Amino acid sequence: MELVSQLKSLADKIDQMKDKIETEESTKHAFVLPFINLLGYDTFNPMEVVPEFTADIGLKKGEKVDYAIFQNEEPILIVECKNWKENLTVHNSQLFRYFHVSKTKFALLTNGIQYQFFTDLDEKNKMDEKPFFEFDITNLKDAVIQEINKFHKSNFDVEKITDNASALKYTKEIKKLIAEELQTPSHKFVRQFAERIYSGRLTERVMEEFQELVYKAFNQVINDQINDRLNAALNKEAKKQQVENVEAEPISKVITTDEEMDGFRIVVAILRRKVGVDRIVPRDTKSYFGILLDDNNRKPICRLHLNGGKKYIGLFDEAKNETRHPIESIDAIYQFEEALLESLSFYDNE
Repeated sequence: MELVSQLKSLADKIDQMKDKIETEESTKHAFVLPFINLLGYDTFNPMEVVPEFTADIGLKKGEKVDYAIFQNEEPILIVECKNWKENLTVHNSQLFRYFHVSKTKFALLTNGIQYQFFTDLDEKNKMDEKPFFEFDITNLKDAVIQEINKFHKSNFDVEKITDNASALKYTKEIKKLIAEELQTPSHKFVRQFAERIYSGRLTERVMEEFQELVYKAFNQVINDQINDRLNAALNKEAKKQQVENVEAEPISKVITTDEEMDGFRIVVAILRRKVGVDRIVPRDTKSYFGILLDDNNRKPICRLHLNGGKKYIGLFDEAKNETRHPIESIDAIYQFEEALLESLSFYDNE
């Protein structure tokens, strides 16, 4: 989770700063070094992150690659950086030349936004022309973050990454082909379906018709799957919310009686001469039936104690002290009309 938040923070920083970054050197310091750092490598330790890494290559002397990351005194990743505005291409790259003379199994080409990781799947000790793993740091998916995490200092394992590199490379190529076929189905792709479901001769006209049908069918399948997942997620969330609501709202043990409501109506009939009905609010509890002004606990008007055998009406003085008065029935509330009206005056200035 820490890596996720760090990547998001860096992506936000890049989005805010990139228009002010003009040079390759600024791109390195503002974007690339923070990325290396969040992978757990100390960019201030020259034994761990070596800037301007130099290796002699045949007759070429003194060529440099931007960074080399070391672990156990061996280079594990060489890094070449470009200005964030530049497109990435490995042609004529120092990465090609350095890869076969260094002991590293991995190379990274980046402009601080786009990241491309290379290894030697096609020919041992020769860097592949295509990356096995690439991403845009401003548009990360969960699966991509999991792969980035494998390059973290605490997780780095050459054999595991190498074993997984082949699957990543071919999966990427397969996804690319699928996307292309979904967008514009090829003749060969369409024929795979037409031959299985059409009994007639596959003329050019029939193939054109099937090309459109295959295109529509695949898009409908994808849309249906997306809708099914969305509906499943929404239903799951709704059920979860229902459970939370049930847990959060235990069944109330307070029961408001008809007698209490009759008593409330009498009090409303008395007080409505001076205040609007909507300002007189009932508040039932286990111990008493309270009546408040403006639904405010600091503005009690009276309390009806009707469920304990003997009946009482509780009236308040200006200091909000309650005094209970016994009543034979709720009709006796009318006897306290003056006191009830007077209680309103306590809150005139509140």
